[in-house]
Order: sequence, then structure tokens, then C-alpha cells
Amino acid sequence: MVDLLFIGLSLLAIGGAIAMIAYANPMYSALGVLISMLSVAGIFALMHATLLFLVQIIVYAGAIMTLILFILMFLNIREEDLPKEPNKFKLIALGAVIMVPLNVLVIKAVSKLPSKDMLLTNTDFGDIGPVGLVLFNDWIVAFELVSILLLVALIGTVVLAKKRVKRAKQLGEKS
Repeated sequence: MVDLLFIGLSLLAIGGAIAMIAYANPMYSALGVLISMLSVAGIFALMHATLLFLVQIIVYAGAIMTLILFILMFLNIREEDLPKEPNKFKLIALGAVIMVPLNVLVIKAVSKLPSKDMLLTNTDFGDIGPVGLVLFNDWIVAFELVSILLLVALIGTVVLAKKRVKRAKQLGEKS
């Protein structure tokens, strides 16, 4: 049953990645990325990697996708703004053909591995506790510096957006 779930989630992740590349509309491409991210989160859940599952859902599928969708809506990209890509599907097919020999090599290498069950030996694999202890004991200064950097980036974004709105109002008054 776990193998079927893994195969299904893997196919969903690959399908989402293909959708991201294939769609011309940026919103549909972003939804393809979201499908891939949620599928990868499901794979982490199958591995009982709680921390990776939560990070994938909260940070990537939640925060990063919200940011991407906000930027796409803020930029208001129209169809005429997008570049013309007449050979896009030919390039996708060429990439798939090039990947076949690499996949064959990977499958051969994996088949030569010992066939014993790959059970997790460490009982706290994927738990939040060990990562939190290391993060807040050994890396607290780096953690706080990153939070300050993100705060400065947020303030800079608000200032730039405010200048853009102000400039747009000035141009609107002149015309």
C-alpha cells in the first residue's frame, strides 16, 4: 500500500512539474508547482519525516506559494507580456529523451544495492526536537541574523512599493 501511495505521489509531483513548464499562464504554472510541493510533502509523510513534512507544507506550499501568487497578481502579467515559445514542447520532449539513459543508469545502480529492507535505524528520524535543539543552542546567532535580514528585506519591499504607488499617482495627475 505504501508503495502505491509513493508511486501516486511521485507521479503527481512529476505531473505538477510538467504542468509548471507546459502552461503559458503564470497562475496555472504556480498551481503546478503547488501540486508538486504538496506531493513531496506527502512523500515526506510516508517516510515519517515529521519536520520535513511540516516545513514543506508551512514554508514551501504555504508561505512561498503565497508570495509567488502575490507577486504574480501584483505584476499583473498579461498574455501579450509573455515571450513567444514556439518550440517549447519540442524542448520538453528532447529533455525527456535525454533523461532516459540517465534514468536507466540510476535504475541499474539501485538494482545492485543489497535487497534488505531499508528500515530506519534512528528512532528520532524526522522529529522536530533534535533540529530545534541544535538550531536554538548552537545556531541561535545565525538564526537571529537571518530573521533581521528578512525584516530588512520586508521593509525595503514596502518602501519600494510605496515609491511606485506615489510615482503612479503623480503620472496619473499629469495626464
